[in-house]
Amino acid sequence: MPDVHHRYATIDGHQIFYREAGSTAAPTVVLLHGFPTSSLMFRNLLPALADRFHVIAPDHLGFGLSDAPSVLEFDYTFDALTDLTSALLEHLGVDRYALYVQDYGAPIGWRLALRTPEAITAIISQNGNGYTDGFVESFWMTVWAYQAEQNADTEAAIRTALSLEATKWQYLTGVPDETLVAPEIWLHDFALLSRPGNDQIQLKLFRDYATNAPMYPELHDYLRTSAVPLLAVWGSGDEIFGPEGAKAFAADAVAPEIHLLEGGHFLLETANDDVARLVRDFLDRRLPDTPG
Repeated sequence: MPDVHHRYATIDGHQIFYREAGSTAAPTVVLLHGFPTSSLMFRNLLPALADRFHVIAPDHLGFGLSDAPSVLEFDYTFDALTDLTSALLEHLGVDRYALYVQDYGAPIGWRLALRTPEAITAIISQNGNGYTDGFVESFWMTVWAYQAEQNADTEAAIRTALSLEATKWQYLTGVPDETLVAPEIWLHDFALLSRPGNDQIQLKLFRDYATNAPMYPELHDYLRTSAVPLLAVWGSGDEIFGPEGAKAFAADAVAPEIHLLEGGHFLLETANDDVARLVRDFLDRRLPDTPG
C-alpha cells in the first residue's frame, strides 16, 4: 500500500497540516474536507488512490492539526480559507489538479475553480452542494435563523451543532450499519471542536456560509462553459445535503456522472472502497494525462 506522508507548511504565517501520497509526477487530486472534521476523513481514501495519483489533503485553518488562531487574530471566511488553500498549492508547486470536495470543502473548491478555472482538471463532489437543491431544511433552518439574526436564542440553537451528540449524529445518520463507523472519529472531531475559542471560529463560519449560495449561478455557468468532468458520489441517507444536491449537477455539468450510494454525510466511513473504485474509474477515463 502506498505511503501517506504527514506534513506541515507555513502559509501566510500559519502552520497548515496536510497529508500527501503518491508520485508528484502523477496527476494531482486535492481533497478538501468538511465540517467538523479534517483531512482525517480521507485517511483510507488517500492510499486507495495514491498508486495512480498524487493526492493532497490539507486541514483548513481552525480544523484538524492546522493552526487555529482566534477570531480576533484571523477573519474566518470561506474567501480567507480559499486564499490559504490556494497559497498552499502554490507553495507545493501544484498548478493543475482535480478537486474532491465534501461539505465545507465545496465552497472552498468552487472559489478555487472560479478564480483559476484553467487549473481544474476534474471535480468530484461527495456530499458537497453547489445548488440550493438538496439543503435539508430540518438541519439548515437553525443555521439560516442564526445567519439572519444573531441573538441569544439563535446562538443557543446553533451551538447544539457543536455538541458531541450532533457530531455523532453526522457520522451515523443514514448509515446502513452503524457498527462500521469507529467511534474515535467523532470523538476526535468533538475534541478539536471543544478547544478554547474554537466555538467562535465555527460560529463565524456558520454566519459566513450565507455567502456561498449567491456564488452558485457563477458556478453553474462555469460548469456549462468549461465542460469540466464532474463526478457526484453521494451518501443517499445524508440529512444535511440530500440526494437532490447530487442530482442538481445534471442541470449544468456536461456529461456528469452521478452515483447515490447507501450511506450518510461522511460516506467514506462505510463506503470507502466503493467511492475509491468510482473515483479511480472516473479519473482514468476523464483525465487525458492519467498513467496507464
